Amino acid sequence: MEKIRTIIIDDEEPARRALKNILSQYCPNVEYMGEASNIPDGVKLIHKTAPQLVLLDIEMPGYNGFELLDFIKDVNFEIIFITAYSEYALKAFEVSAIDYLLKPVNIDQLNVALEKVSHKLHAANMQKRVELFKENNTANEFSRIALPVSDGLLFVEVLDIILLEAEGAYTHVWLRNGSKILVSKKLKFFEDVLNARKHFYRPHRSYMVNFNFVTKYNKGESMLVMDNKISVPVSKEKKGELEDVLKEVRVGQ
Repeated sequence: MEKIRTIIIDDEEPARRALKNILSQYCPNVEYMGEASNIPDGVKLIHKTAPQLVLLDIEMPGYNGFELLDFIKDVNFEIIFITAYSEYALKAFEVSAIDYLLKPVNIDQLNVALEKVSHKLHAANMQKRVELFKENNTANEFSRIALPVSDGLLFVEVLDIILLEAEGAYTHVWLRNGSKILVSKKLKFFEDVLNARKHFYRPHRSYMVNFNFVTKYNKGESMLVMDNKISVPVSKEKKGELEDVLKEVRVGQ
């Protein structure tokens, strides 16, 4: 098995030592290439070792972990952020497909993240994910999302999503251009990351809709009809709530 060339950037020596020990004892698929205690030294180490993966702390004096991205012109390595960050920042990680681990680092979660890195190393789209992450991490409301599909990632505008339909551990995503994408995320993921968007609503356990694309609400049949002619059922327990929401939502704004 080809090992993942890995470096650590963290200002706390005990944290670096602990993470290095975890890698050596529990992560045989990692080749440890070195460590740095700050961003300038980390940039030098990246140029020196050409790592495939950087385990990057966020909260550091001088420059924080996010600012590493300002010093690297072409990001051709994977990044796993090590963070105790806010809920909104975590959403920025999720929607851009940039990985993160919460402190203290859990061995099993680290191995899961490393397994994802192994698959992503061949995707060659880290630069685009970094740009999307930076956009989503600084904006009050992210505009694009990375959808994991069978052959990589599809980057789409959130407002181009017409509706989403659950299928087990997967979700079908209908887009404005007429395409239907099968995504390896549960519908609950989209409900969580879109919960602040007033135009997105989950009227049924298997569906989530964008009110901007609703053409009709059939109250008698408890059904929403979408622009793309898909009929979405409204569950009994959601019917009253939906009708209240529809009074508040001004579709198209």
